[in-house]
Amino acid sequence: MKIAVLTGGGDCPGLNAVIRSVVRKGTQDYGFTFVGLRDGWLGALHDSVLPLGIAEVRGILPRGGTILGSSRTNPLKHDDAVRRIRDTLDAHQVDALIVIGGEDTLGAATELSRQGIKLVGVPKTIDNDVAGTDYTFGFDTAVGIATEAIDRLHTTAESHMRTLVVEVMGRHSGWIALHAGVAGGANVILVPERPFDIDQVCAWVKSRFEINYAPIVVAAEGAVPKEGQMILKDRSVDEYGHVRLSGIGEWLAQEIEGRTGTEARTTVLGHVQRGGTPSAFDRWLATRYGLHAVDAVKDGDFGTMVALRGTDIVRIPLDETRGRTKVVDPSLYDEFGVFFG
Repeated sequence: MKIAVLTGGGDCPGLNAVIRSVVRKGTQDYGFTFVGLRDGWLGALHDSVLPLGIAEVRGILPRGGTILGSSRTNPLKHDDAVRRIRDTLDAHQVDALIVIGGEDTLGAATELSRQGIKLVGVPKTIDNDVAGTDYTFGFDTAVGIATEAIDRLHTTAESHMRTLVVEVMGRHSGWIALHAGVAGGANVILVPERPFDIDQVCAWVKSRFEINYAPIVVAAEGAVPKEGQMILKDRSVDEYGHVRLSGIGEWLAQEIEGRTGTEARTTVLGHVQRGGTPSAFDRWLATRYGLHAVDAVKDGDFGTMVALRGTDIVRIPLDETRGRTKVVDPSLYDEFGVFFG
């Protein structure tokens, strides 16, 4: 049996661990052979295929990014996509596909599965917002990077007695902001799920200055002020219709300065959160996902996604994840309210 593997959407730490795991178990235990599709769905559409064997995956476990390349290509936006993908798979005698991606990549996989493409999904995103799984790999690494940044910013904030606003990733969900903000001892945490009152934010900032303490504000890029709207980097959109975010941090710093009369600065972590070597947890989780994805292919259990439930890896129908985003529960956010201000 020959299996193709692709990685779609934004890169994140742990992708190579999945690829390695898939190839190692599939080759050694089941006698499968593998090829990689370059740059996600783009490679499937344009017949861009590379060999993928034990030699190709040796030593990639600690590497960030993906050796296969990635893109935000939405195959459903391209003419005759299903036929073109089938032609690519047939040309290389591929029997099934393992798709590693986030909400958008797996959404496309769901539709292609309905149209007869044999595939299994593996959830990936640093935002941890894929429905149906407790955690996605890449998230733990991103939280660790953001937490370290917040730890470092505390000292410079205190040296100059200024507010530092830290903007982290999180378009529709505030998982990174909440986890890193709590771990880093932030005084304000703003998430997309809870529109914020800028007057309340400024009151929290003032309360910290009153006890001679420099505040740290952590904001997800998708955080929205009440009576306001999402802050956009520009009006361009990708093939999945997503606008480019970034700007909430700078907006907050300007508002805090103007309303409190104190100095404020912004640090946008951006793609730093995606890069570098994966954490031990992400390597472990990604490796388990790969092992179970190959098992699903071996069992012919197509149209499914592997997912973490507690400490178990389970399979769920891809249909259950489509059009759903896993967001921060309000009660969880409220647990940490005692630390604000």
